[in-house]
Amino acid sequence: MAQTKQSLDKDLEKIVHVEAAARSVSGGVRAHGIAVVFLVLVALLAAAFSGVSGDGVMVVLAAILGGYMAINIGANDVANNVGPAVGSRAMTLVGALIIAAVFESAGALLAGGEVVSTISKGIIDPSLVEDSEVFILAMMAALVSAALWVNLATFIGAPVSTTHAVVGGVMGAGIAAVGFQLVNWGTMSAIAASWVISPVLGGVIAAIFLAFIKINIIYQPDKIAAARRWVPMLVAIMAGAFACYLSIKGLKRVWKPDTFTILLIGAVVFAVVWAVMRPLIRRQSEGMENRNQSLRTLFRIPLICSAALLSFAHGANDVANAIGPLAAILRAVEFGDIAGKVEVPAWIMMIGAFGISLGLFLYGPKLIRMVGDQITKMNPMRAYCVALSAAITVIIASWLGLPVSSTHIAVGAVFGVGFFREFYTRRSKRRRDMIAGSGKGSGNGDASVDESALPPDVLRRRKLVRRSHFLTIIAAWVITVPAAALLSAAVFYVLSAVV
Repeated sequence: MAQTKQSLDKDLEKIVHVEAAARSVSGGVRAHGIAVVFLVLVALLAAAFSGVSGDGVMVVLAAILGGYMAINIGANDVANNVGPAVGSRAMTLVGALIIAAVFESAGALLAGGEVVSTISKGIIDPSLVEDSEVFILAMMAALVSAALWVNLATFIGAPVSTTHAVVGGVMGAGIAAVGFQLVNWGTMSAIAASWVISPVLGGVIAAIFLAFIKINIIYQPDKIAAARRWVPMLVAIMAGAFACYLSIKGLKRVWKPDTFTILLIGAVVFAVVWAVMRPLIRRQSEGMENRNQSLRTLFRIPLICSAALLSFAHGANDVANAIGPLAAILRAVEFGDIAGKVEVPAWIMMIGAFGISLGLFLYGPKLIRMVGDQITKMNPMRAYCVALSAAITVIIASWLGLPVSSTHIAVGAVFGVGFFREFYTRRSKRRRDMIAGSGKGSGNGDASVDESALPPDVLRRRKLVRRSHFLTIIAAWVITVPAAALLSAAVFYVLSAVV
């Protein structure tokens, strides 16, 4: 009888697996179908604004490619914005998807114009291109190669830089069209430098915030009292930065305040949010135990806010990856001018904004889980440091007009948090004193185990950042640009032969 029951359980388990596989397949087919419908609507929108002439057909094709690229950006790159929040259990996956979609779209539509000019014509010198037709084919090749590379990376579960992909695509097609002299190596050097600087800066800022939280809140005798003092301040810092960014970028089309006014707005928002959050955090913390688990509850609100800020900044900065080449193609088709200033019509901005949000909903959960769970262990405090650090770095880059990689920044911030925790675990006298005073196994999270007293071989196995991911991430960063460039050159030659 027991044997029969065991066989029945195995059969039922197989049926469950089959049903799960069927749901996965049907979900994938449904997602692909929705994506195809979106691209059809993009084609109709482009046809309505460009006509059905020969040149109009080129714009329609370019718009489809831009929409396809936007979907891939949402599927791959947005995971860096909300992955830490989901991994820390501060936000549900559905909640993170909604917040990211809303703020990604807002950032793209309100503040996404500055970076577009850098992507579309700053990487290569359009004046060296012999005619507009060659330039159009080069931009289309760049879109095809970048979108295909990011799609492949998403399929295998690797978070790569969409900025790397599109910059490599533009560079490769430009070299194939004219030669190495077409590339603006000064601009490429500045972009390459930003790729190195941004993850380091993101890691340093995240480590500074985590150090502040550990010193002033986590390793204080009365954690709740310390949180009541400092958590409102941390939320206010985030709100003030967000207000300054909106003043600089989001309102530039209707109002361009001077530096003093921007700083004044940031200071006022900081003061108002601080005043509002103080009683709110005090009420929320009433009756809480003096332990790290309580602190994690208090950090959920600022983490959600910082994730929204990061999504806004990412939408403003990375929408250019989808619509920059498209805007350049439209300019070349309409005016035959490939060196003039690129004006981005509203309908192109909408393709980029809504394409990113759609890609996030359809294909984003896979990489969100990977970023949130597999690089390093997250809690709301660490995830807050990662998100706020990445947001500040992206804001600075977008303000300067540099197409930096949000993937580099977010991963740099994650590693910054992890490596700082390793350093602080072994070197902090304050932490050792807290452990000695509270005793092991007190439920204080990081302070529950004195890792400094563990043998060296045990410490090596207790790395807080998974080293196995480090080489994979570095390899992805290194490979993306040349791979996209080579693919783009090949696509350009094919398009040239066909057209």
